[in-house]
Amino acid sequence: MVLTFAAATSVQAFEKPVLIAEQGSFAAGGTVVRSDGSFNYRVPSDQSGQSLHGDHAYVFYQKPAKGHKYPLVFLHGAGQSAKTWETTPDGRDGFQNIFLGKGYSTYLIDQPRRGRAGQSTAAENISAATYDQLWFSNFRLGNWPDFFEGVQFSKNQEALNQFFRQMTPNTGAFDENIISAAVAAVFDKSGPGILVTHSQGGGPGWLAAIKNPEIRAVVAYEPGSGFIFPAGEVPEPLETTSPFGALAGREIALEDFQKLTKIPIVIYYGDNIPAVPTAEWNKDNWRVRLQMARLFADAVNRHGGDAAVVHLPEIGIKGNTHFPFSDMNNQEIAVLLEKWLHEKKLDI
Repeated sequence: MVLTFAAATSVQAFEKPVLIAEQGSFAAGGTVVRSDGSFNYRVPSDQSGQSLHGDHAYVFYQKPAKGHKYPLVFLHGAGQSAKTWETTPDGRDGFQNIFLGKGYSTYLIDQPRRGRAGQSTAAENISAATYDQLWFSNFRLGNWPDFFEGVQFSKNQEALNQFFRQMTPNTGAFDENIISAAVAAVFDKSGPGILVTHSQGGGPGWLAAIKNPEIRAVVAYEPGSGFIFPAGEVPEPLETTSPFGALAGREIALEDFQKLTKIPIVIYYGDNIPAVPTAEWNKDNWRVRLQMARLFADAVNRHGGDAAVVHLPEIGIKGNTHFPFSDMNNQEIAVLLEKWLHEKKLDI
């Protein structure tokens, strides 16, 4: 099947026609739990003998005609779903469309217990807490209600409305092992490719790359937790004024960690992250995460790997929030990634 998506006229999504040779969706990974006993057809509300399929990832994919060899497989962060990679809050092309236009197949994941992969094998009470302003501040759009000066986020109120409506809850406890196993299973279906993670997805991303050698590179946008280190090399927790508390690394076996040294890794962070401690908790929260990312990259390189941390303001790209790939300059961010893929010979 060949589909042609025409350029839009009223909004900027799909700025040029893209010829899609194949698209579809599937579940990957997951488990099955069963209740004891025997199923009684006449009493279907009795759980005895019944099963539950859950803890899988949901994946939507598109393959452009005459595309590159390696697809980009996208994993979202906390409070998000695959929507984070789609049309931006202000209606422009997100990375899904941008990289389809550049000839890359794209696989968009809803992680286990989130979004369209909501079937969880663990019960969860879903909160209705009013946390919009927390997200605004922690994701560095500004200090509510004020935007940061020069921030690369639209000041249009509808864009902010769309941004808040991207948030989606966990339907079961966040579990790095379950998520990483499901992400690894995605690559069993997609074949060799490049994993692109965001924020909380960073931790499961490293573990997935350890579990499946089909992951040929990892691109991480603002990983916020889940930093792993070889046994005996875990740094001291990093203190912060953030209400989320100190940031600690986690120890894994050296033989597992060394698998990360076999692939190129690049980590990007945006703006409004200070070099020294500050009482502005949202900025300080990301200060320690950038610092831990550099310690992680140093550990990878110390063991013979190829890892780099790019702080965008240091290379002249300013104003980015926690979502560089959907900020107003996301085309520039995409070109930066495209150049890295070329340097690492991953754009074949």
